[in-house]
Parts: sequence; C-alpha cells; structure tokens
Amino acid sequence: MDLLAEQRQIRKQAVLALLLCAAVSAASVFFLPEWVAFPSETDARLALAIQTSLVHFGAVLLAVRLVASGRYRSEADIDGAATGPPSPALAMKVAFLQNTLEQAFLGVGAHLLLASVAGGRWLGLLVASALLFAIGRLSFYRRYPEGAGARAFGMATTTLASLACYLAAAIFLLRRLFGG
Repeated sequence: MDLLAEQRQIRKQAVLALLLCAAVSAASVFFLPEWVAFPSETDARLALAIQTSLVHFGAVLLAVRLVASGRYRSEADIDGAATGPPSPALAMKVAFLQNTLEQAFLGVGAHLLLASVAGGRWLGLLVASALLFAIGRLSFYRRYPEGAGARAFGMATTTLASLACYLAAAIFLLRRLFGG
C-alpha cells in the first residue's frame, strides 16, 4: 500500500463529502421550511429528533443483521465472538457494525442536542443529517473492501452530518449563555 496515495485519496473524498454535506445542509435549512412546518415546542422538537433518528437506528439494525446472517452462514463464525476472532468474510461486517454503532450514537446525540436548543428552520439540519447518514453508511459499506481512501467519502459524510448538528447546537448554546 502507498500510504501517501491513500492519504491523498482520503483528503479528496473528505472534501467531496464536505461539499455534499454543505449543499444538503444549506438546502435543508433554507428551502425545506418553505414546504415543512417545523415544531416550535421543545417536546415536539425532541420527538422530531427521535423520528429523524430512525435512519440511525435502522442502520444499526441492518448492521446487526449482516453480522448475524454472516455468523449463521459460516462454520468458522457460528459459535460466536467468544470463541475467537471473526473470519475474513465476517470481519468487514463486524467492523461496519462497530463503526455504525459509534456513528449512530454520535448522530442521535447530535439530533437530540440540536432539537433541545434550536427550532424553526434549523431543524432542517435534522432532516439533512438523516439523509446524509444514510448516504454515508451506504457508501462506507459498499466501498469498505477497497481501502481507507475508498471508504473515506462515506465516513466523512456520516461524521460531517452529525458535526453540523453539533456545531449549530453549540452556537445556540453559546448565544443563550452570553445573551446573544
């Protein structure tokens, strides 16, 4: 493996992911409120955060199913994780599950935090985040066997979707804290 080439590919894919995330997030904040009435009450905003997190929970469910199905179909893996490391065929699915759990935890947390401090058009970020999470996870899984550079777009898309919610929430929290 050529480490420098792989790192260049990671940076390139991360920039592409950033452009996609910026476009989808901006469109969701500026155009989606023209068609969707976002809730203003905190309990309804939190309900929306949980509802838009369905994508996150669904991705974890799918990843668990991939691992379970892989174990069921493999003589080397059917006895479970306690008996040894996964076979090469199952290892990628286990890695996808682990990474998806981590990203889903961060994503759902970002949704809840944003919904607890922001309303109005900013709730469009919840929709953007859910859409980008799905795109990111699909890309990450499909490109995983091709290496870090190939899966970087999916990883960055997933991460940046949550990061946008965290950054917006942080700005709202700081404005509250300092009276802005």
